[in-house]
Amino acid sequence: MPTQRKQRFRPVRAALCMGLLACFCGSASATAQVLKPSRALLSWELKFSFADPQRISLTLPGARDPATYWYMLYTVENDTDHDVPFYATAELVTASLQVIKGGEQISPTVYDAIKARHKITHPFMIDPSRVSGTLLQGEDNAKTSMVVFRQFNYQDNAFSIYFSGLSGEIKQQPNPSFDASRPESKKNPRTFTLRKTLEIKYELPGDETTRRLAKPIRRERRWVMR
Repeated sequence: MPTQRKQRFRPVRAALCMGLLACFCGSASATAQVLKPSRALLSWELKFSFADPQRISLTLPGARDPATYWYMLYTVENDTDHDVPFYATAELVTASLQVIKGGEQISPTVYDAIKARHKITHPFMIDPSRVSGTLLQGEDNAKTSMVVFRQFNYQDNAFSIYFSGLSGEIKQQPNPSFDASRPESKKNPRTFTLRKTLEIKYELPGDETTRRLAKPIRRERRWVMR
């Protein structure tokens, strides 16, 4: 992914914490911190369908014990009137604010195993590395792929998945942590860029033992600025 796009998807830590606390705290003041996109469609938006997260466990080459991963299958389609750039990023954030980036430290063996599991229902699934780029218009040019996350702590009974790159809507937001006495820099930005991002909230029922087999329950799907 080009460097400029990576920077555009990466908010500063202070804003990330504000948004995440708003997602998992029950108070009205915390909820008010969630920044919502415009009600009117300001930019292009892609058609996005997905299956709720599933687990897969396998022993990687050279490893002694199996490892567990979460993955989400999705299809993205450009139903706008022009070709658009599609550079998606995904993060899984737990109730304890553990942040797991999609695709981080994932062996190609895991992707191969997932494709093999779904080869009958999703015969044209492609690796995430082949999804990025210009997404052409029309249903015939839709792409089906997956996002994979490392296992998180089973003490957490809820998590959210944030999927960005589905909309061209952006918003410049003042950085509340900006220090005017210091020069403006990457570590001390005056503003940061928020993107319209799909947030999908899940509950994982049970206790630490039973959650290892529990199916996540989808609680909410909404757009946020992140």
